[in-house]
Amino acid sequence: MAPPYYLKIAQDIAFRIAGGELAEGQRIYGRSGIANESKTSTETRRRRGAVVISKDNAARYISNFEDDNSINSLLYQLRELKLQYDELNGKIVDTVEEIIHTRYSFSAANEPLPNYEVSIPEDSWLIGKSIGELKFWQSTGATIIAIRRGQTVILSPGPYAELYNGDAVIIIGTPAAAETAERFIIRKEEMHDTI
Repeated sequence: MAPPYYLKIAQDIAFRIAGGELAEGQRIYGRSGIANESKTSTETRRRRGAVVISKDNAARYISNFEDDNSINSLLYQLRELKLQYDELNGKIVDTVEEIIHTRYSFSAANEPLPNYEVSIPEDSWLIGKSIGELKFWQSTGATIIAIRRGQTVILSPGPYAELYNGDAVIIIGTPAAAETAERFIIRKEEMHDTI
């Protein structure tokens, strides 16, 4: 970004002082002369001449101007980077939301899976045993997808879920697997020894 024109004039004069072209104590006359060199109107300088006070001050002014210019440039770059970051961050958030939506959304199956419900008889040999301990799927070919316990339904019970008196298991599988599971559930404990 270019500095304002009056700063350009001040910078040019400071360069002339620091370079020795204008000596300390020298009076700079002729606002029209400065105006002509700087290609600006005579109204830009209202006083009659100016005295060069310090070559060191001119050098410091140039250094400060360059530092300010450098800082302004860095701030501009920082603003640009922030805009890019905001845009990229927005795209990342949108992508993550899309992934989450895709991962946790599902479509209904055209045909529901055949499921069957079998009640656990009173004093059943299964009471107090876990699904894993019973090796239910290995023994029947059917999968327990829920346990109905009174008014509560336990969905997708894991292998450590135990069966209690009054429970009903909801299973999925082929009709043959469902028949095998029913026989497995209602048979007496002594028959379990053959498994």
